[in-house]
Amino acid sequence: MQPDRVNILGVAVSAITMREATTMLEDWIRERTPSYACITGVHGVMESQRDPALRAIHNAAGMVTPDGVPLVWMSRLLGFANVERVYGPDLMREMSAISAVRGYRNYYFGGGPGTAEHLRDTLCRTYPGLQVVGTCCPPFRQPTAEEDEAMVRDINAARPDIVWVGLSTPKQERWMASHVGRLAAPVLVGVGAAFDFLSGTKRQAPRWMQRNGLEWAFRLAMEPRRLMGRYMRNNPTFVLRALRQLMQPGSYPHWRGDAESRVPQLGRTV
Repeated sequence: MQPDRVNILGVAVSAITMREATTMLEDWIRERTPSYACITGVHGVMESQRDPALRAIHNAAGMVTPDGVPLVWMSRLLGFANVERVYGPDLMREMSAISAVRGYRNYYFGGGPGTAEHLRDTLCRTYPGLQVVGTCCPPFRQPTAEEDEAMVRDINAARPDIVWVGLSTPKQERWMASHVGRLAAPVLVGVGAAFDFLSGTKRQAPRWMQRNGLEWAFRLAMEPRRLMGRYMRNNPTFVLRALRQLMQPGSYPHWRGDAESRVPQLGRTV
């Protein structure tokens, strides 16, 4: 059963909890129907304002989890009181623990050179019995058609149940949308920086900062040159547009849901 979705600036965000998210991923594995999940925060929502194709990719996803606390707050203001943050690193931890028990096969696609292998070693130590059946560090540039086909063959040969994609937004969303169905794996999940955080390559913000919507400030302090432009461009604009949506219902009517087929609404969808 698909969870309700909430329209946040035209992006269909799943009104979901962590337990519901893991249950949905397990359902996809059992059903063997290829689907992808976007783990989306303010950055993904704001990129979708500038790129209608990216917005359509989000809205066609099987699940779009509220990765950032601002999306959780916005969901609750729009009438979804039970929504929880479903943060990429935490979802990956939860599914790794479940996979170790259930025998699900995991594949890591993305990260810098050596990151996926380090992630594999770290998580296999943390979750004894976890099966990681392959890793791939794709080229930073656009791969050729031949390179892409070779990567698809390698992933399919490994027979994973879950392909974790760590390419950052919006690259990972575009990759998942263009490869769902080409890959035999029933689950693709775009988790961005989770590869770096869980492998220990980058530091995570303290939990109190995460809970209070201040993770962006910690990350900015860690990587000011890379993230300054993103946060200064996205965060104030998100706040202004979110206020507009709350004060002017119908100001973002272009949400259309799965495969762009649902009727646009401000809040709850059916």
